[in-house]
Amino acid sequence: MSQAAAEPKIFDELRFGASGSIATGHNHENGVFPEVQLLFNPFGYNPDGDWKDQLTHPRIHLGTSIGTGGSADQLYSGLTWTMTYSSGIFTEAGFGGVVHNGNLTAENDGPKLGCHLLFHEYVGAGYKFDNKWSVMAQVAHSSHADLCDGPNGGMTRAGLLVGYKF
Repeated sequence: MSQAAAEPKIFDELRFGASGSIATGHNHENGVFPEVQLLFNPFGYNPDGDWKDQLTHPRIHLGTSIGTGGSADQLYSGLTWTMTYSSGIFTEAGFGGVVHNGNLTAENDGPKLGCHLLFHEYVGAGYKFDNKWSVMAQVAHSSHADLCDGPNGGMTRAGLLVGYKF
């Protein structure tokens, strides 16, 4: 492991892509959701480290998902744990919070979300083409886990993101 790889970097990776709702019935959201995600590395995540090192050094994520077709916009943040394998494949899980401008209790189509602050979690799997570029398939879910009044329809979206590592 090189010394440069072990040094914490604040700004680590930029991802961009799009997702779509995979919910059914009244919880389905119309439109495509352009997405941008930034990953910060203040804790020294090293993709060349062993699995224990990778899991104990999460990155911080900050992202947005823009609603089209009258669906909710999201701004989310939290922690991301990435496991990188020697084959170029990686898996990832993230957990944090989201603020959105979606329906709370309205009777129109789309999920009834109950409150504007929700939990946000995602899982993904991807492939690193080289030290800079990657692609990742991701499924993300946002809901309040019945911690606020009102319905808890939740938002569940799946999509593809292209990553550029700095």
